[in-house]
Amino acid sequence: MQPLLTIVPLSNAHRDLAAALILPIQQMEFNVPITLADQPDLLDLEGAYFRPGGHFWGAFVDGELAGTIGLLVPPGIGEASTPAPIGVIRKMFVKSAYRGKQWRVAQQLLETLVAYARGSGIAEIYLGTIGVMKAAHRFYEKNGFKRIEKADIPAAFPFMPVDDTFYHLEIHLFKTNEA
Repeated sequence: MQPLLTIVPLSNAHRDLAAALILPIQQMEFNVPITLADQPDLLDLEGAYFRPGGHFWGAFVDGELAGTIGLLVPPGIGEASTPAPIGVIRKMFVKSAYRGKQWRVAQQLLETLVAYARGSGIAEIYLGTIGVMKAAHRFYEKNGFKRIEKADIPAAFPFMPVDDTFYHLEIHLFKTNEA
């Protein structure tokens, strides 16, 4: 029997569960020198992500949190001075046991985020990541993201100190990737 995969919004009630998934991937798997204290968004998912246009989801496989993804809309975006709203992907992490085409956890999380962004009037999505996450780079590129220079990121983009690789997606170019 195929395991049940569900994607649901995560709230502050899930913050410890999200941190328990994300921190080991960052610290142990990829040796990123980052702590929970460096990531206040993980301590207040609702305050960080649930502003107008933003959201945070978790993918559960048979009740186990297998992955997360967040959509931030930086303050000031979508106002008269910035008519084409942008979103920023944050905290896209999938447990190693649930990575790959057989699970499609990352793909389904991304498709959920893009559908929500479209419905929220977001025209472009940006993200920052680190150079050692080569599989993540391939995933984003396969999904239409274009690698860009840091200088090409909008001023409102909330930079993370560890990010050194940046991507951009025009929402209208995103196509659902079927397995």
